[in-house]
Formats: sequence, structure tokens, C-alpha cells
Amino acid sequence: MGMTMTQKILAAHAGLPSVKAGDLIEANLDLVLGNDVTTPVAVNVFRGAGFHRVFDREKIAIVLDHYTPCKDIKSAQLCKTAREFAHEYGITHFYDVGQAGIEHALLPEKGLVAPGDVVVGADSHTCTYGAQGAFSTGIGSTDMAAGMVSGKNWFKVPAAIRVELTGSLHGWVSGKDVILHLIGLIGVDGALYKSIEFTGPGVASLTMDDRFTISNMAIEAGGKNGIFPVDDRTREYLQGRVDRPWTAYEADPDAEYERTVTIDLDSLVSTVSLPHLPSNTRTAREVAGMKVDQAVIGSCTNGRISDLRVAASILKGRQVAEGVRCIVIPATQAIYLQCVKEGLAEIFVNAGCAFSTPTCGPCLGGHMGCMCEGERAISTTNRNFVGRMGHVQSEVVLASPAVAAATAVKGVITDPEDL
Repeated sequence: MGMTMTQKILAAHAGLPSVKAGDLIEANLDLVLGNDVTTPVAVNVFRGAGFHRVFDREKIAIVLDHYTPCKDIKSAQLCKTAREFAHEYGITHFYDVGQAGIEHALLPEKGLVAPGDVVVGADSHTCTYGAQGAFSTGIGSTDMAAGMVSGKNWFKVPAAIRVELTGSLHGWVSGKDVILHLIGLIGVDGALYKSIEFTGPGVASLTMDDRFTISNMAIEAGGKNGIFPVDDRTREYLQGRVDRPWTAYEADPDAEYERTVTIDLDSLVSTVSLPHLPSNTRTAREVAGMKVDQAVIGSCTNGRISDLRVAASILKGRQVAEGVRCIVIPATQAIYLQCVKEGLAEIFVNAGCAFSTPTCGPCLGGHMGCMCEGERAISTTNRNFVGRMGHVQSEVVLASPAVAAATAVKGVITDPEDL
């Protein structure tokens, strides 16, 4: 039996001719990632075990992004712990406030991930890098500590689900609508510990930012990872970013998949996820008129320049509705600067938005957008669990940047086609 893309990558990094679903392997790591929340825990494990070296200071990345710029004394202490560790061990890819950004947007931007890599991160949305044809997955902080020391981690080889994409996106529909639709189809545990492998002629129509968004939310369907094939669009994205050799892996024709899900991109419309699960999906028109108190446009899911261009195109010449707080957060410093250069920042401010420095803040109810009891937000983030953005009796509706911007203007959930 042949192998999937993910299985081929894991076999190569384990030094094995082949692997199959369920195998336990030890694989070499190309990159180990941590942030300001998870790195301090890994550092405590590292020091507690008596370790005094890292396997390769070039293959560790530490990004201060979740509660930064630091919102309180505790978050400042977490950053200090990560900062001191990075300096002590000469971690090359350490990104502090002013140079940092949201980790899963920053690493591809910096060229730290390439096709065929095995990337682990102490953050569940590390699966983002599957957009580039890498195997990337979230791990715990203890495994992060082990990875920093040994350059290896244990894995159970995942079974796979094939998602065949046909047609092409149209209008305001984007990668966010694709992944919300998929999660609505299969559920939050529909791909539990499985590789979600995206194939079909529809892949060619997806931008890299669409693919990053889709891979980012593979975990919301329970997936171990989400991965796209490497094509001309991937290669174009890598030019000028990745300056080292890499390998593109393709699934064998007889690779085994547990199931195939087909999505016709031509038929997709703007989609949202209602509280309190990403799988609780509806079309935007089905729930049009639902009142919101806050709109958040940003995050590791939808804070890239294309996302902000879409939001700005809707907000230009319009005003955020009275009683609605609209918070716009570019995912990296480079994206922030691009927003300034292109005049997007001016559009956001003129529309009545708060335009923030890069941070994960509101996504996890950390800062820059916490909600109180009874409030509802529409957000381009990736999770809408109970209490995700603040009070346990607040609500989060997940949506694309287009839907979030249109909703901010109207004050109620709005399909951008109906503006």
C-alpha cells in the first residue's frame, strides 16, 4: 500500500523506507516552536531535568505574541523567562515585541518553514504550515523541551482523510469559508488524530493565504495536521523566502485514506460558525440580522495582508455601526507596515476601528478585546468555545474578514454580498 504526503514526510524523517497508520516512530525535527505562554513551561521542564544544551539554536523559534505587548505583571514575567532562555542559549529565531508578530504568520513570512519539513510547536495551530507542504503539528510544552534538547519527537503515524476540492472560489468567499464548511460537514472530532490532505483541481485556485487559513483550522476538526500539495503557487511563495534545499512530497496513487470528502468551491457561500463550536455552521444569510457588540479582524487565521485588504475594501468610505467595537490587528510588523503604506491603516481609523500592533490578544481572551457577560463578537479567529474571548456568558461567531467587516458596518451579521 502506498503512502500519503504526511506518511512520506514522517518516513523520511524517521529514516525508514515506509510507514503506515498507527506506527510509532521517532522523527528528526526541522523546527521547534514556542511562544510566551508555552515556552516558560518548557523552560521549567528543561531546567528541571538538568539539561544544559539545545540540539541546534538555528532550529528553535520563540515568538512572544499571545499576551504581548505585556498586559500585566504575570505576562511580563512569562516573557522575561522566555527572553532569558533565548539569550542564554543563543536562539537565533527569537522574536520580541517590535520584531515579532503572530507566530503562525511570522514563521512563513521569515522563510523558516519549507516543504517536506517536520515542524512541531507548543501551540495547537502549528498545523498552519501544512499550507507549504510541511508536516506541522501542535505538541505540549514537555515535548517542546524534549525537542529542543534532542531534535527528535515521538509520533504515531496518522491515518488520513482526503478532501477533494473542485471548482474555484468566487466573490467574497475565501479559505475561511472553505474550512468552516468542512468542519461543519465532519464535526470537531471528524478527523481526530488524522491527517487532512487537500487535493483536487480546486487547490490551484486557492491563494497561499487561503491555504494557510485552511491548514490553520485543521485542528478544529480534530486533525493532527492539514496539508496541501506543493504546486507552482507554493513555489512562487517560497522564492525569496526560503534559501535552503527542500523536498516536495506527493501522495502515492494507491495511498490509503479512511474517507474522501468532496467540496465544490463553486457552490460555497459566506459561512459562519455560531457559538460554541466551530462545527456549528450556517451560511451568513441564514443568520443575518444577529446583533454583535464587537468585531475582531486579525489572528493567526486571518491577519495577513490579503485579509486586511478585503476588510479595508468593505470599510472604505463607511463607518463602524454605533455600539460596535471593531478591532483590526495585522499579524506581523511587516503586514502592519504594509497597511500603512497602502493606506489601509487610514481606512480603518477613519471607519472608527481600533488598529493594533501585532498580538494574539483577543483570540484567547487575553487582552485587546475581552468581552463581558452577555456580549457577542464576530471574529476572524479560529475558536468560539465557551469563554474563549472573555466571560463564560459571552459569545463568539467565527467568520471571514469580509463577513466580519460587513457585520461591523451594519452592527448585525451581514453577508457582504448584501451590503
